[in-house]
Amino acid sequence: MRKIYEILGKIELYMAEILLVLIVVLVFSAGVSRTLRSPIYWANPLASFFFAWATMFAMDAAYRRDKLMNVDLLVKRLPQRVQSYIKIFNYIIILAFLIYLIVFGIRLAFVQKYRTFEGMYGFSYMWATLSIPVGSFLLAITTIVKIIDEINNLRKWRK
Repeated sequence: MRKIYEILGKIELYMAEILLVLIVVLVFSAGVSRTLRSPIYWANPLASFFFAWATMFAMDAAYRRDKLMNVDLLVKRLPQRVQSYIKIFNYIIILAFLIYLIVFGIRLAFVQKYRTFEGMYGFSYMWATLSIPVGSFLLAITTIVKIIDEINNLRKWRK
């Protein structure tokens, strides 16, 4: 199971990297084409679409590696066991919020079904909005893995 989780993490990071490159290429080409008085109207909306997905993939990649900002000035001074309990508590709060985002994100995606991107008629805004529940689901998986890891750490200290 852990191997599947690691493969998923590599895929997420790869997708975030590819989408970031596509965003740069699209925005640059849109700027050049606008300078040449032949604008590409769909480039910026498509870059926004890619940005929504890249953000969610990159967020989970950073969360997996504990690279997100946190304020642990006081917690670091506590014993390791207490730190683990606080982490588990925080992860449970995060998981509850992510479950809310999954449910709300699915509802929001269906509301956005008939809205289209400016300059990209026929391409539903729902596809960008789906990045919220999908990204939240990926973050929830990571949070569950972190909870399991902390519980295993607590079990090691009991022995």
